[in-house]
Parts: sequence; C-alpha cells; structure tokens
Amino acid sequence: MARLEIEQFYCREDNFGVLIHDPETGLTASIDAPEELAIRSALARRGWKLDYIFTTHHHFDHVDANEALKRAYGAKITGPSAEKIPGSDRGVKDGDTFQFGSFEVQVIATPGHTAGEVSYYLPQAKVVFTGDTLFALGCGRLFEGTPADMYASLQKLALLPVDVKVYCGHEYTLSNLRFALDVDGGNPALKERGREIERLRAEGMPTLPTSIGLEMATNPFLRTHDSAIAKRLGMEDASELQIFAELRKRKDHF
Repeated sequence: MARLEIEQFYCREDNFGVLIHDPETGLTASIDAPEELAIRSALARRGWKLDYIFTTHHHFDHVDANEALKRAYGAKITGPSAEKIPGSDRGVKDGDTFQFGSFEVQVIATPGHTAGEVSYYLPQAKVVFTGDTLFALGCGRLFEGTPADMYASLQKLALLPVDVKVYCGHEYTLSNLRFALDVDGGNPALKERGREIERLRAEGMPTLPTSIGLEMATNPFLRTHDSAIAKRLGMEDASELQIFAELRKRKDHF
C-alpha cells in the first residue's frame, strides 16, 4: 500500500493547515479549512486537487474556508453530525468508518472543547488528527463540554498505539510547555522535550507532529495518574478526574 503523504503548513495566526494525499488514487483531503489562500497555495505547491474536507468541529478558525473551497474544487465536506458545519455533505459520529482512497478513516468522538468535536484516525497510516482536543503538551479549552467530557476524550486517544503520530490544530506547544514544567517539572522526559521544543521554535520550525507515546510521557493532561503531579497540586487523595479538572482550570489562568 502507498504511504499517506501529509503536508502541514501555518495559517491564520497560529493555526496549522494539513493536507493528506493518497498517491494510489490521487485523492486529497484537507483536515479542517482554516484559511482559503493558505490551503490553495499548499495545493498548488504540491500539484494536488482538493477532493474532501474533514472537519473536526464548528469553530470559525476551522471552517472559515469550507464553502469557498467547496465552490472552487467541488470538495465534499465531512464533519460531526452533532454540530452545524458549513457546507457539510456528510455527518459522522463516534465509531463511524469511511474510506479515503486506500485508507480507512475511523471517527472518534472527542467532545470537550466543543460538544460534538471528532478526531479522525487512519490506522494504516498510523496518524490521528485531533483538532482542538489533544495538543502537544496540552488540551483544548472547555468552551462547550465539561471536564469529564474532555477527560474521557483524552483517555480514548491515549488508547491508540504509542507510535501513532498526532496532528492538531494549533502551534501552542511553547505556552503548553511552560505550564507543563510548572506542574510536572521533575519529569526528565519533559525537560528533554522542552529543550527540543525551544530549539525548534527559536528556528521558526513547527513542533508537530507529536505522537501518542510522547504525549503519554510528557503531557500533564494525560498524566493525571502521576503522584508527583498530584502532590504538586496538593491533591494526593483526589481522583484522576478531579486532578484533570484542576489542571484545566489552572491552565486557563496560567
């Protein structure tokens, strides 16, 4: 089977655009549609035509270019059935699967940031697109969901194989690193990763993709079981959900 080709690029202020391309069938999809010009430029750079848009959630900075790209390329739009997605042709929910060329796409409901957000997992390509649910060293703000919603969503993603690459919607990693060090500063894996992140950002390079294994080792929102974090928060007797909720509250005001 051909290898999935992935083109990641900056758009808007701190969003990532991502195109995926199946060389066997020639099909191309955009993960979300943050900015029309940036996506059209990336398509032209690679010589690809846009066939699909896979939308993770309804926020403007993820759907802004949906209808313009649909008009320009005739692209079909897939998005969470629980949300109103501009130009949507197909709604999907947790457990749904569909084909993108040679690749199966599995839909994982990951609410929390919004009520109906989904992630797209391509097991044959060992890649997951998590929108604004799981970030490098962080997770999304709880605009519509509860701490329990987001905690459950992250636990689902943590069950994926450790070598699965993770692409998310924003370059928030340096800010997330500062918070992670504040609550988990004794973690040697985090310290090592922090040095690499600082180097990448100093050189203007992206910090993504990350991986499930790397996030399990360094992302405090996936490390609610760790006694050192519980002690740092003064919550040694709290549940993992309570620790998660406290981490998310602290990050909001960090």
